[in-house]
Amino acid sequence: MELSINKKDVIHLIGIGGIGMSGIALILKKMGYDVQGSDISEDNKNILSLKKKNIKIFNSHKSQNIKNAKIVVISSAISKKNSELKHALKNNILVIKRADMLAHIISLKKNIVISGSHGKTTITSLVSTILKDAKLKPTIVNGGIINSLKTNASLGEGEWSVIEADESDGSFLKFNNTHAIVSNIDHEHIDYYKNFKNLKKQFSIFLNKTPLFGKNIICLDDVSLKNIKEKSKKQNFLTYGFNSKANFIPTNIQFRDMKIHFDLKVNLEKKTIIKNIVLNLMGRHNVLNATAAIVVALTLEISVKKIKKTLESFLGVQRRLTKVFESKNRIIFDDYAHHPTEIVAVLDACRNNFGDKKIISIFQPHRFSRVVSLYKEFTACFLKSDLVILCPVYSAGEKEIKFDLENFAKKISKNSRTETVIVKNEENLNIFLNKNFTNNEIVIAMGAGTISQWIRSISKNLTNDKIKQ
Repeated sequence: MELSINKKDVIHLIGIGGIGMSGIALILKKMGYDVQGSDISEDNKNILSLKKKNIKIFNSHKSQNIKNAKIVVISSAISKKNSELKHALKNNILVIKRADMLAHIISLKKNIVISGSHGKTTITSLVSTILKDAKLKPTIVNGGIINSLKTNASLGEGEWSVIEADESDGSFLKFNNTHAIVSNIDHEHIDYYKNFKNLKKQFSIFLNKTPLFGKNIICLDDVSLKNIKEKSKKQNFLTYGFNSKANFIPTNIQFRDMKIHFDLKVNLEKKTIIKNIVLNLMGRHNVLNATAAIVVALTLEISVKKIKKTLESFLGVQRRLTKVFESKNRIIFDDYAHHPTEIVAVLDACRNNFGDKKIISIFQPHRFSRVVSLYKEFTACFLKSDLVILCPVYSAGEKEIKFDLENFAKKISKNSRTETVIVKNEENLNIFLNKNFTNNEIVIAMGAGTISQWIRSISKNLTNDKIKQ
C-alpha cells in the first residue's frame, strides 16, 4: 500500500496504548509527524511513555477525538463498532491498518523480519540489541519492551530495520523481507486461518518473499518449517536447531545461575564450533532463540566477539520470565506465556534452573476460543508445576461463552498430576498467596491479560524487600 503523508496531517491511532500501536506512534513522532491516539487504559506503561513524548492521548473512544485527523490507524483488535472507526469511515477519513503503516515506515530500509508462533519477541530483541551494540543503528519495532533500550520501538539512522511481524491476522505478508526468521509454526490463530494447512501456506508465502540475495533462517526442529524448506525452490535457507542436519546446532548446554552456557556447532562449507557462549536468559527454548539471532548477526558479518558480549549482558524483554520480586527464599516471575507450548517452555526453564524448589503457576487463560480449541493441551502442560492457581478466562474482547472453570481445574489436576485451585479475582489471589506462601518457592504468573498488573501489585505488598520492576 503506497502512502503519501504530509507531516502537517494529524495521524490518530485507535488503541494507541497497545504494544504494537505505541511503537508505531513513537516512531512516527520521531519522524516529525503530528501524532495522537485514544485508549481506554490510562495508566499502562506504554501510555505513560507516549505522554512523556508529548503525544496527545484521549482516554476514551469518541468520534470527536478524530475531528482534526487526516489518517486513522487501526489494528485487527479494533471492533468495527468502534465509534472512532465508524466516524472515520462515514466521513471519508483515510483508515489504514497498523501493518500498512509499519510497512510504509520501513519501506526504504533493509529489513530483518521475524515471525513464528513462539519466541519472535525475544529473537527480535536479541537481534536488535546485537545490531545496536555493533553500532549499526537499526530501526526497531518489537512486540515487547526491550529492557536495555527501555522501549519497544526506535527510529535508527542505519540501513537496517528489525521488525517483529504479526502472523495472527496475516499482516506479516505486508513486509518486504531482506532476511526472514521463523522460529516455529504452532496451532495458533486458527480462528483467522480456518485450518492449520492454510496457516502453513501463509508462512510458506512469507518465506518465499525473501529475495535470493537475502536469507531465510528457520528452525529445523519444526516439522512444518522443514517441509516448507524441502518444497521451496529457493536455495537461500539457513537452518538452526537440535536437529543433526541443521546448519547451526547448539551443544554442550548447561544451566547455571539463571544463565545458559553452550557451544554452537556450525555446519557450513567451513565447519567450526563457536565455544563458550553465555546467554543471560533461562530456558532451553532461549538457546534456540539466541541461535537464530546469532545466525542473522553472522550474515551481517558482525564478529563473534561482539555477538557473545551482547548475549552475556542481554537484559531480556519485559514479561518474558521477568523477575518482579525476590527475597532470600522466594522469587516471583511475570511471563506472557498464554499457549501450552509456551507454558511448557517456561516451566521447563524454571525446573532446569531451580531444581527441587516448589514451583507455583498462576495462570490466567487468554481468550475463550484459544482455551476451547487447545483444551486438552492446556490441561496437560503443567506437569512441572507443584501447584496451579487458576484465574478466570480473560476474554480479550471476545463474546463470553459458557465455560466450566471448575471442570477445567479438575482436568488440569488429573492430566498434569498437580494440585489446582481457583481464585476469582485479584483480591482473592492476594489473599490466597498471603495465606499459603511458605519458603523456598518459585512463583510464575502467566497470561496475556491483566495477570501482569495483578502480580506486580501483589508483589509490592508482600514484604519490604526490593521489588525489581
